[in-house]
Amino acid sequence: MSAAHLPTALPLHPTAQLSTLVENRTVYSREAIELNVFETHRQAHQVPLSMGNLVLTTMLRGKKVMHLAGRAAFEYLPGESVIVGEDQTMVIDFPEADAATPTQCLAVAIPTDTIRQTIDLLNEEHPRAEATMPWQLDTTEHAHFQNTPELTGTLERLVQLSQDTGRVKDVLAGFTVQEMLVRLMQTQARQLIFHNYQQHVTTHRFAHVVQYIKQHLTEQLTVDKLSALACMSKATFFRVFKRELGITPVEYIIQERLAEAKRLLRHPLNTVADVCFRAGFNNTAYFQKLFKQYEGMTPGLYKKQYAAG
Repeated sequence: MSAAHLPTALPLHPTAQLSTLVENRTVYSREAIELNVFETHRQAHQVPLSMGNLVLTTMLRGKKVMHLAGRAAFEYLPGESVIVGEDQTMVIDFPEADAATPTQCLAVAIPTDTIRQTIDLLNEEHPRAEATMPWQLDTTEHAHFQNTPELTGTLERLVQLSQDTGRVKDVLAGFTVQEMLVRLMQTQARQLIFHNYQQHVTTHRFAHVVQYIKQHLTEQLTVDKLSALACMSKATFFRVFKRELGITPVEYIIQERLAEAKRLLRHPLNTVADVCFRAGFNNTAYFQKLFKQYEGMTPGLYKKQYAAG
């Protein structure tokens, strides 16, 4: 996972300041939210935790194993988030936690009224592309996901605001919570459409567009063509795609081509120039620039580090 998806870990408490070594809790309260930071400094198993309100949890350090009702246990790692529904109990294992490698997790408790008001506003003023799939928070199928850079940035601002004081900070925190909810729903929409598009290709126009992009990745892909597939005007398609999924169609195409480039670069016989054109780019300088911008290294260095011998 790109480092851009990882929220910045917070300073750990010295052991002498901890009230417990398992899920030591620090609370930062504002009018709009309650932000909790949990630290665990020793191994533990089957630790129950319930927070009442709907909660967004985000891993900052270490590893947990989460047990949620109705689904199999899963590993929970930095750069990932889990939405836990109202009055739902998490049961958590800490298989690797110790003084040297503690776990650290954010838990943002969000008032029910804030969630309802934000969702109602979106559905009334900014509806999704398909009327049969309104804005909502999924606390079941898509409750566990990798963070997007946009969601990570919002969480980091919320942490900063929660630790500051002043009336203006309360107002800003309220707006940031609303943005966080939007980012959450966009992240879940990406998971639904980008990763499970085949299940929705006949019922969601963006799933149909995503399938076309994946099948024609090396060809010229224009917004005119994609908007026609979505049965929308060019302007409406571009605006609604970004609003619903958090990125533009062009950004999505770039991400898909870079993902294909990384896959090809891991093959030892493929040259950087070959990969550039096979992944759908038509200019090696542009490819190199984009690759470094998104991945933090050149294609050549990526190949050297990750190509199978």
